[in-house]
Amino acid sequence: MKIDSFTILAEQADDAPAIEALHEHAFGPGRFTRAASLLREGVPHDSDLSFVAKSGLDLIGSVRLTPIRIGGRPAILLGPLAVVESWKGRGAGKSLMRTALAAAKEHGHSVVLLVGDEPYYGPFGFVRVKPYQITLPAPADPARVLVCALNDGALEGLGGAAERAP
Repeated sequence: MKIDSFTILAEQADDAPAIEALHEHAFGPGRFTRAASLLREGVPHDSDLSFVAKSGLDLIGSVRLTPIRIGGRPAILLGPLAVVESWKGRGAGKSLMRTALAAAKEHGHSVVLLVGDEPYYGPFGFVRVKPYQITLPAPADPARVLVCALNDGALEGLGGAAERAP
């Protein structure tokens, strides 16, 4: 029986080249035109809320959270979340998600936005918003615009343009 062994760690500056290579492989060059990427453009991810999964010295996954605003309200954009192909389905992505969401809540954030698949992200508390309740800087399938409330009432009245944090 093979036991998967990985550790979730805070992202460090020297992880950046491996993370970029992972993103390139996972999402390709077209990733820069996607709505979520445009929201992140020019805004550094929050180093207190960004994590890597490592097996030994090998980076096998990464998640980043970036400050944004939705209708003028502070929020966090989750993504990219990526896991090395050979490690998919072995728990690294889920561990990264749980760690990032717990850290966001601990740091006082109340709303997390992402563009992704509800079947994967739903178990973490993400729900769809009504179509175009939140508008993005580029076209995105409204069924993939998901939010997660990190505290009670956080989604009440949420809506408007998602934009880069100042």
